[in-house]
Amino acid sequence: MSTSTEHRDDISGKFRAVARDRGNQPVLLSAGPTWTFARLDRASDGVAAGLAERGVELGDRIGLYCPNVPEFVVAYLGILKAGATVVPINLMLSPKEIAFILSDADTKGLFFHQAVGEAAAKARTSVSELEFSVVIGKGDKSVPALDELIENDKDPPALKLDTSGHLAAILYTSGTTGRPKGAMLSHGNLIANAASIMQALDLEPGRDRVLVVLPLFHAFAATVGMLTPLLHGLGLVIVDRFDPKLVSAAISDLDATVFLGVPSMYGLLLRMDEEIRDQWASIRFCVSGGAAMPQALMASFENRFGIPVLEGDGPTECGPVTCVNPLSGPRKPGSVGLPIPGVEMRIASPEGTWLANGEHGEVCVRGSNVMRGYWGLGAQSRECFFGDWFRTGDLGYRDADGYFFLVDRIKDLIITNGMNVYPRMIEDVLYRHPDVADAAVIGEPHRLHGEIPIAFVVPNQGALVDPVGLRDWCKTSLGRHEIPRRFELRETLPRNAAGKILKRELRRQGELERGVDNRF
Repeated sequence: MSTSTEHRDDISGKFRAVARDRGNQPVLLSAGPTWTFARLDRASDGVAAGLAERGVELGDRIGLYCPNVPEFVVAYLGILKAGATVVPINLMLSPKEIAFILSDADTKGLFFHQAVGEAAAKARTSVSELEFSVVIGKGDKSVPALDELIENDKDPPALKLDTSGHLAAILYTSGTTGRPKGAMLSHGNLIANAASIMQALDLEPGRDRVLVVLPLFHAFAATVGMLTPLLHGLGLVIVDRFDPKLVSAAISDLDATVFLGVPSMYGLLLRMDEEIRDQWASIRFCVSGGAAMPQALMASFENRFGIPVLEGDGPTECGPVTCVNPLSGPRKPGSVGLPIPGVEMRIASPEGTWLANGEHGEVCVRGSNVMRGYWGLGAQSRECFFGDWFRTGDLGYRDADGYFFLVDRIKDLIITNGMNVYPRMIEDVLYRHPDVADAAVIGEPHRLHGEIPIAFVVPNQGALVDPVGLRDWCKTSLGRHEIPRRFELRETLPRNAAGKILKRELRRQGELERGVDNRF
C-alpha cells in the first residue's frame, strides 16, 4: 500500500502520520478484537480505494448509518481518505427523516449497519440520488459488504485538499426549530477543535483512553471521543450502548481513563450498587456535555465516585467544543467553563452589541472551529452570524474571571406577564428535591399571562411525589411568577440520542392535548 495521503494536511493525512508513529499501539478497543493504528490505517485505505472504484470523487457526500462499533471508524476514515464528505445519520430517525437527509445532502452512497438494515432499505427506496450502498456486517446480500472494501489492495486516491474549505462532515442538527439543517464542518474546523481539546483536557498520547458510549454520529462523541484520539495517538474504548454494568466492565477491562457522558447517564450510574465504583479506578476525570448538568447531580456523582466531572459546552456548528471547566484550576459549579485554546467567546445583545461581564445576552463564538454554514441554506447561515461571530442561540453571561454561564436557550425562554422566566433555573430547583430523578420545564400559551411555566417531573424509583409538595418546594427558592402552574408526573422524558430532553416533543404533546380549539 502506498503512502499517497501521508503528506496531506487533512484529517486522513494527519491520521496516517500518527499511525506511522504509533504502529501496533491499540487504538480501537471494544468487546471484539482490538484494532491497532496500523490495522486501522490499512483497512481504511482499502475502503477509500473501493469507493474510488465506485466513482466517488472529491467532495461527494457519503452517508454513514451505523451504531458504535469499530467499523464506524473504519468507514468514516475511508470516506475521508477518498476525498468525500461524511454525512452521519442519527440512529433514532425514522426512514422518512433518513431519506430527507440523504436527499438534502445529495449523497452518492450509503454505509449502513446490518442492525439497522430494515430502516436503511426503506429510506433507500425513496432516494434517487444514491448510486450504491455498503453493508457493515452480513445482513444484506444484495449489496457489497464493508469487509470486501477493506480487502481492496489498491492504493487510495492521491488528493490535494484545501483543509480550510473542503468539507469533512455535514452534521444535521436535530431540527428543534423546523427542518434539520446540515452544519458544514471542514477538515480545518475539526482538526483545530481536536487540537484545542487535547490542550484543554491535558490529554496524553499513549496514556489516555477515552471511553465512548455516546453515539458516534453525534458531534460530541465524534470529535472528542473519535477524532481527537485518532489525530493524537490516544486509545478509543467503544461501547455500543449505555448500560451502567456494561460501561463499568469496559472501563475495568480496557483501562479507560476518560469518560464522556451526558447528565442522564450520571444519574443512572448513581442508582447502581456501591461495588460498581471500584471498576472506575482507572478513570482520571469525566466530561459532561450535551445538556446542562444539575449542580446537585454533579456533587452527588463526585462525592460517590471520587472522580471530577468537567462540564463543558458547544454547539454542533462549532465542532462542537467551545468551552470546558479546567482540570487543573478552579471548577465553578453551574458554569460551562472557560473558552478552550483558539476559541473566543463573547456575550451580545440582540442587536449585536457586546455586553459587559455579568450582563445577560446571546453567547457568540469565533475561531477556526466554527462551521462554514448550513448546507444549501445561505440566508439562514448569514442570520446565524454577527460578522464572523457565530450566534449559538444560548442565553448566558460571563463572570469577572472569564467563566461562562448558560442561563437557557433563547427559544426556551418563558415570558410571563412581561417578565423573563428561565426554565433551567426552575429545573435546577426541582433537581435538588430528594425524590426527583428528572425534570423539564416549558412555557405553555396563556390568554392572560402570555405564557405560564409547566413542569414535567420523573420521580425517583419508589418515591411518592405530589404536585402540592413540589409547589411548596419551589416556593422556597423561586419567585411567584417562576413557580410552575402545573406539575405533570411522568415515568420518562423524551430524549434525543445525545441525552438532551426533547422539549419540542413535550410542547407537541401539550398542543395535541389542548387540541386545535385552544382551551384558553
